[in-house]
Amino acid sequence: MASFEESLALLSSTRSDESQIDVAALVEMHSRLLFRVAHSLLRSRSEAEDVVQDTFLRVLEHPYAMSGVREPRLWLARIAWNLSLDRIRRRKTRPSDAEFVDTLIAPGTPADRALDESRRMHAALREIERLPAQERHVLLLTSLEDLDTAEIATVIGRSDSAVRSLLFRARTRLRERLEKAGYR
Repeated sequence: MASFEESLALLSSTRSDESQIDVAALVEMHSRLLFRVAHSLLRSRSEAEDVVQDTFLRVLEHPYAMSGVREPRLWLARIAWNLSLDRIRRRKTRPSDAEFVDTLIAPGTPADRALDESRRMHAALREIERLPAQERHVLLLTSLEDLDTAEIATVIGRSDSAVRSLLFRARTRLRERLEKAGYR
């Protein structure tokens, strides 16, 4: 994960006469986080990769926008988040949860254990989808270890206390629903 100072150094290396940005360095430092943000929403590896590319294309198309950015990592994450939400709104169909769950189960897991994990994950995904949108979004973003609640607040445009409240409600509802369904 890139430090705040490294990101600022990249931005300050932007030459004002040509508005050049070291996109390759930005990609290296932030693409993993952006992929995880997009994948948490889209549940499709190829769509998440497309969002990461689209995010960096936006940076190339609007290099002047970065001049006022204080936290590039969060700014890029917010772009990826919004692009992912746009893709969801435009979708006619949704990728299969089975394909998504398959990407989460470790290769080489014994068949009986993989089946049990798959059932649990499907149940959790069903219940996550039933959460109100804001609670679901906060819950998905907290699963990314790279972001804390203050950073999530920046990405989704809410206050830190609102994010903590949404997260508490989401976790409480999810736990209650999974326990009621027989999963612990």
